[in-house]
Amino acid sequence: MRALRFLLGNDEASLQVVHPHARIVRRVLSIAGALIGVFALYVTYELGRYDAGYDRQAATQQRTELEVKIEHLEQSNREMRTQIAESDTIRVGRSHEQAEVARAMGELQGQVARQSQELAFYRGLVAQNTVTLDVRVDQLHITPGSHPATFLVHMSLVRAGRADTDATGTLHLSLDGSSPDGPKSLDLASLTSGRLRELRYGFRYLQNFEQELSVPLAFKPEQVSVELQSSRRDVPPLSQSFRWSVETSP
Repeated sequence: MRALRFLLGNDEASLQVVHPHARIVRRVLSIAGALIGVFALYVTYELGRYDAGYDRQAATQQRTELEVKIEHLEQSNREMRTQIAESDTIRVGRSHEQAEVARAMGELQGQVARQSQELAFYRGLVAQNTVTLDVRVDQLHITPGSHPATFLVHMSLVRAGRADTDATGTLHLSLDGSSPDGPKSLDLASLTSGRLRELRYGFRYLQNFEQELSVPLAFKPEQVSVELQSSRRDVPPLSQSFRWSVETSP
């Protein structure tokens, strides 16, 4: 009996050892079968694509070419953005340059106006062929008045000779231009509604005038004529003409 039990005990131990190995073998076979099935499906998939005309190498090459093309397009896009930024910078710079040119032109126009006045003065001296009168109009500016059709004439009288004594005399002002009836000249009385016929000056070095003129609406001014007449009888009068140009400020 003991021998039988011993044999039976050995069989049970053998069965206990064999069963785990069988499970492992079955599991390995199952995994191998699954892998073989997946591989078979992949091979079938690839064969199907090949039969359908799919070329893996050609597709890879095409993808590479597309990636290169995308990189070129991105680079071109960056270059275009850089050009746009440069164009904006140039446009802003040109705006500043135009503003600077406009300012410079305004200054040059002012210089031209002042030089034109000086030229008119010296032309008057040449026409007179004399420099006995030591008083002249140094500057003349015209600005809009406080009422419609009114203007302010700003004049500066200076001495051209020695200032040992005061220079005295009268100043006659007239406005030359055109009207519907033709060329016309308006004297100071016509421009001040009869209040003034002349202006008197008396100074040693400098005297400024600011006279308001009322210009008829139908009259188009072209130039301002100024005649300076000394109180000394032995000094002939001096005439100067200035272009009519209305400025925004005196």
